[in-house]
Amino acid sequence: MAKIGVVADDLTGATTTGVLLARSKAKTAVFFDDAAAAKYEGIGDLDAVLISSNSRPLPKEDAYQRVSKATAVLKNAGVQYFSKRIDTTLRGGIGTEIDAMLDALGEDAVAVMVPAMPQSRRIVVGGYSVIDNVALIKTPVAQDVRTPVKENYVPKLIQSQSKQDVALIELEDVLAGEDAIAAAMTKQLDAGAKILVVDAISIDDVETIARAAITLDRPILAVDPGPFTAKLAFCHGIIEVEQPNLPDVKPVSGKTVLIAAGSATPVTKHQMAVLCEDSQVRRIEVDPLALIHGADSANAEIARVVKQAVAMLAEAPQPKAILMETALHGDLLDLDAEDKRHGYAQGMSAESINGGLGAIVAAILDEVGRDKIAGLYATGGDTMVNVCYHLGVGCLEMIDYVIPQTDVSFLTGKYGGLPIVGKGGLTGDDHIAEKIIERLCLEAARVR
Repeated sequence: MAKIGVVADDLTGATTTGVLLARSKAKTAVFFDDAAAAKYEGIGDLDAVLISSNSRPLPKEDAYQRVSKATAVLKNAGVQYFSKRIDTTLRGGIGTEIDAMLDALGEDAVAVMVPAMPQSRRIVVGGYSVIDNVALIKTPVAQDVRTPVKENYVPKLIQSQSKQDVALIELEDVLAGEDAIAAAMTKQLDAGAKILVVDAISIDDVETIARAAITLDRPILAVDPGPFTAKLAFCHGIIEVEQPNLPDVKPVSGKTVLIAAGSATPVTKHQMAVLCEDSQVRRIEVDPLALIHGADSANAEIARVVKQAVAMLAEAPQPKAILMETALHGDLLDLDAEDKRHGYAQGMSAESINGGLGAIVAAILDEVGRDKIAGLYATGGDTMVNVCYHLGVGCLEMIDYVIPQTDVSFLTGKYGGLPIVGKGGLTGDDHIAEKIIERLCLEAARVR
């Protein structure tokens, strides 16, 4: 029976938390939606079940319903401990989604929110979110087109979204230790708070908060980017100490990694430029406008790219990697302007591009089979979702990470056991793409 159940507002968030549990010896699967989880026959054999509600940009009523449905699936699976996975940059309707889970879990349940992810340089001090030494609202996320964040004080942000009373447990109490945290929590709960936001600047702080929360002897809904959920599970004795999950094998050789690059960030652009300095890496420029135009235009572009990639895979030796990208060459498209130009709903142009990349990867695998492919690498969360959708994948088996927020998993279904890495557009150093390719070649040799 599954012990840990997590609802995340997008797929990359689910994998970020899932991989922390997988690295701690929990058998972990991430599901693309509640329907996939509900029909999965082996759900009772898992230690941890994570469901993406895909709700981050939705209106609050729709987000509430999505999260409620996902929570109901987790309850039906017999989950004992529940978590609401949130974005490290606090995007989306977090307060509404907390309300949905608290309503489903009963009157005694309380939410303990620890927004820090110290291993990724995300901390909370005095209730203020700080990312890599920069105040949250001073980072690019504040200008996010779909889900901008304009409030840096976390309790105020959550209170503006939730019907529950929100209180802050300050760093002074956290640094004073478990008993001080528990006393501060009890005081706020007795005063009527149902959501407790807690400061943290180190992973040790997060573990101390977890130990304190357990002493409350009330159903706890963990609300966090992953570390607090993992520490709670560890303190409950469900999982072991987190450590790398590396196979004791030699990497495969003579196979190719397929890269679908949907991210348009300068970070990704530079990483791929560094990667392409390797003569064993091939690059295919995909025309994003052709994918946006749809119908015959999109189909022709997909067919062109697939034909080019299949020809590259016939080379001897095969390329180490084939990069297929839509936004790393030429001028960067204004996708909002493209939506307006074509009369599309907001976000449809971006979806068409990511869907096209997904269709390309699926067509290449259908054409050449999996024997030539070491693994898949997708940059950008929406690209990852579309690649998996076109491959008919309903859930991912989590394994490890290359670096935090660059997660390694195995596909299920038709291409079950094929490794895939998903990476956010702002994550990693100049050489992360090379490290990902090396890791995929290692995972491709794992005995399963």
